Formats: sequence, structure tokens, C-alpha cells
Amino acid sequence: MGITERREREREEVRKKILDAARELFATEGYEKVTMRRIADAIEYSPTTIYHHFEDKDDLVNALCEDDFAQLLAIFKGQLPPDDPVEWIRGLGTSYGRFGLENPNHYRFMFMTRAKFENVPEPSRSGQDSFTVLKMAVEAAIASGRFRPGDPQLMAQVLWSSIHGAVALLITMQPEHWPHGAASPALLDEVVENGIRGFLAAPRKA
Repeated sequence: MGITERREREREEVRKKILDAARELFATEGYEKVTMRRIADAIEYSPTTIYHHFEDKDDLVNALCEDDFAQLLAIFKGQLPPDDPVEWIRGLGTSYGRFGLENPNHYRFMFMTRAKFENVPEPSRSGQDSFTVLKMAVEAAIASGRFRPGDPQLMAQVLWSSIHGAVALLITMQPEHWPHGAASPALLDEVVENGIRGFLAAPRKA
């Protein structure tokens, strides 16, 4: 490995340390309380090092969003669409839920961290593309007659919203805080199934 390649790898390693530290701090302490110096202290670097990689905190937040949504998009794109579009939707919902439960800090930052930007950020391209995959699956389900006719944008939003709600509860509530006992292990699967059942086309009469 040459000097240039080694320096680039070292730079990427530092950048990853910054992103990982920032994600955890934003998720646990909140966007407004976390400063660039706080992030630098967490990884034992100087604030100047952070600014070598990111212009300001908003720039860092944008990079975090894109990085995390890119991971989710890679999971979605790694699934070959089955012949049945409903199975495709079921797989996307299950993968989305698993991503949130296995990466709670990522998920809290992506969807549950309030941020007050000095400059309004551009929407994450990977985030937009992730939703597009779900919308495409809904469109395929409508076109095949498996879903009833409707607005695929709205349907995709309903499906995502219901799964998001379940994931958010599962990663924020302690088992003892759930009413009448901990959440059922089947909760997420049932939320996915319930969303699908709400859009299934009525069986054709003989």
C-alpha cells in the first residue's frame, strides 16, 4: 500500500470515528446540547481535526444522515424482489424493523433526534431512495391486483409509519414499562402483517 492510499485509509478511519461518536452523542444527549468540541473530546481529538472533515455541525449531521440511510438502502437493494409483490413488502418491512432494533443509535438519530439547523439540509438521497423502493413494491402490488387500487405514495407512507411506530416503541421503552407486561416478540411481525392486510384486495368472487 502506497503513502497516498495509507493516508486516505487513515482519513476514512478518523471520519468514521467522528461519525460514530456524533451519532451516539446526538442520540443520547440531543442535537442542541452536543458541540463539535464535545464530539472531539469523546474521541480524544482536537476540534480542529473535526473541522478538517466537516465544515460545521450541520455538515456533520447531513453526513450522518446520508451514511445511515445508505446502510438501510443497501439492505433494501440487497433483496431481490420476489414474484409476489406482497412478499416483497413483507420482506422490506421485516428488514426495516430489524435494522432499527439492531442499530438503535442509528435509528434514534435518523428518525427521533430533533435538530435545529442553521441551514435547511437537503433531504438524504439514500433516504429518499429507500422510500422509493417501498413505493415501487406497493405499485407492483396494486398493478398485480394483490393490493386494492389506491394512492401508492399514501399507502407506502401508512406502511412505513406503522412500522416506525413499533420500532420507536421497542427501542425506547423498557420491558417493565409496557402495559400488562413486556412487548410480544411477535409485535413487529404482526404490525407488518396488519399493514399489509389493510391494503389487500378483496377476494374475487367465483
